[in-house]
Amino acid sequence: MKNNCLILTTILVLLFGCSKKKGNDNHAVQTDSLSIYLSLANDISLPYEEKQSYNKKALDIIIDQKDDSLNKVNLFKIANRYYNMSDWDSYKRTSYLILDRSEKSKDSVNLAKAYTYLGDYYLLKAISDSAYMNYFAAEKIYARINDELNLAKIYSSKANLQYQEDALFESEVTVFKALRILKKLKNVSNQLYDCYNLLGILYNDREEYDRALEFHNKALEILKDKSIPAELQLEATSLNNIGFVYLGMKDYKKAKYYFHKGLMQDNLYQGNAKLYAMLLDNLAYAKLRMRESDGLPEQFYQALKIRDSLNQTSGVILNKIHLSEYFAFKQDSIKALKFSKEAVELSRSSESPASLMESLKQITLVDPKNASIYSKEYIRINEKLKKTERKMGEKFSRIEYETNEIKDQNSSLQEKNKTLIYVFSICTLLGLFFYVYKTQQAKNRELLFKQQQQIANEDIYNLMISQQNEIELTRIKEKKKVAQELHDGVLGRMFGIRISLDSLDKLDESEAISKRKKYLDELKNVEQDIREISHDLNREKSELINNFVSILNKLFEDQKNTYSSKLITVFDPEIKWDLISNIVKINLYRIVQEGLQNCNKYAKADIIRVEFKNENDNLVLTIEDDGIGFNTDKTKNGIGLNNIEYRATECKGTVTIKSAKGEGTILIIKVPLEPNNNLHNDI
Repeated sequence: MKNNCLILTTILVLLFGCSKKKGNDNHAVQTDSLSIYLSLANDISLPYEEKQSYNKKALDIIIDQKDDSLNKVNLFKIANRYYNMSDWDSYKRTSYLILDRSEKSKDSVNLAKAYTYLGDYYLLKAISDSAYMNYFAAEKIYARINDELNLAKIYSSKANLQYQEDALFESEVTVFKALRILKKLKNVSNQLYDCYNLLGILYNDREEYDRALEFHNKALEILKDKSIPAELQLEATSLNNIGFVYLGMKDYKKAKYYFHKGLMQDNLYQGNAKLYAMLLDNLAYAKLRMRESDGLPEQFYQALKIRDSLNQTSGVILNKIHLSEYFAFKQDSIKALKFSKEAVELSRSSESPASLMESLKQITLVDPKNASIYSKEYIRINEKLKKTERKMGEKFSRIEYETNEIKDQNSSLQEKNKTLIYVFSICTLLGLFFYVYKTQQAKNRELLFKQQQQIANEDIYNLMISQQNEIELTRIKEKKKVAQELHDGVLGRMFGIRISLDSLDKLDESEAISKRKKYLDELKNVEQDIREISHDLNREKSELINNFVSILNKLFEDQKNTYSSKLITVFDPEIKWDLISNIVKINLYRIVQEGLQNCNKYAKADIIRVEFKNENDNLVLTIEDDGIGFNTDKTKNGIGLNNIEYRATECKGTVTIKSAKGEGTILIIKVPLEPNNNLHNDI
């Protein structure tokens, strides 16, 4: 039994061991394949299509692997091979893939490196603002993680970009930032060379030739470090730059010496044909300035041929300008004009303002007939170029400012989020407390308002009673006066006429006739006096009936005297005011008062119309104005409107408001009346 168990255990170990070995073998095969594909994709002896195919196979393997640091290292290798093959679109896609994975895994080192790769891509594509933005993003990460070497490299890349956009001062500041870091580090000869070389170029452009030579010579000193690969042809680069400084100084002999020395560097043509053509063209130009003919114009033509084969448009333009100068010197105006025209046309098609300006400068010299036209174009392009340079410098500054703003906002966002819940809770409690407080305050105001309304109603009622008492006293006085008039005047005269008429029976007929006529005239006078007294009594009755109307008219008279609006008032003669209760009159009076006040304060009306009329057993009050109106849906909680609605409700009436912006306002109050009591009865 023990032997059987031992055999079974051995079989299981073999099975599982074989299975694990098979999995490891697959992984090993895949790893080996990746290594082979990457090596073949970087083989310069293979055709472009094959290298592309091997790089694609390597990428397919890497994408399916786990996203870790090794995976990102391999993705950078893929990007490097696309860069070497000048497949810029694939290089860009791979860089963005690394950026995305680095952001998800919060891998700061590879994130900064991905930003650097994208900055290089946009630099090659001459999309300066995007290049600067990516370099700046990488700079912030390297500064945060204290990676000084890569931070210095980023400063160098930024300085190079700023130089290309003619932001010379900004470039100088940035390159010195890089130098301050590099001088503290070891084994950074390549980076130091780049900085010194760029400073030499910067100072040469600013015509500070002594400083330019100083930094170019420092760059040459750096090249004594044999760790820098000779195939980079950096010595030839520096010799060319030094010769170019002497060209600017018009020391053509020294310029020729350095250009010639640069051309003598080993394997220059095979290693860097572009630099070889540049040195050859510069050497020929130095000879031209020295009025030497040895090797000319063949060296110009040879440099032109190389640049043309390399599709180096800016170099071709410069070569044609130099050939134009050469043939102008040889007084061959036809060829001089031919090459200058070709340079101008090529500059225009390539959309290179700097090259076009140089071409225009040359064609102005060899084509004097059209010199004024070319000069105007030169001035226009020069001004445009200066504006563009200034805008680009401002754009770089704005990118830094806006990026720093975003960074500051993000750093404070976390702190704000910590207190957000507490602040929200406190605000909620405060809001609840404020709501309860305001609700209680509103109730108190409503109660106070009702109390004030009651007091005001009592005051108005007392005022009306007082006025009625005064009217009643006046009426009694008038009645006494009328009684006195009747008693002392009319009755006395009538008694005298009656006695006189009785005496007519004793007179002769002829005498009686004349006296009767006299007494009849006297009776007519008495009749007239009685009629006048009757009219006075009727007026008094009308005043008694219309005393509420008199109170309203007093209010209307004050309105007319105080405000410029035209006031129109209409009273329906059918209304029997003495049968309307005092409480209704008080509330109607207050509604009219409130309505006029609203017109005066808010309506800005030219005409106001107030009308009382009887309509289907309802007393209808209408207050209308031609003012600015208001939105009745939004303005519902005003104290004035609430007062009007409250008073109408006290009279068991209704309120209707019609208004709109710019269309005036109509306020209609309907108060029901007792049937048959609100109309005058015809007698």
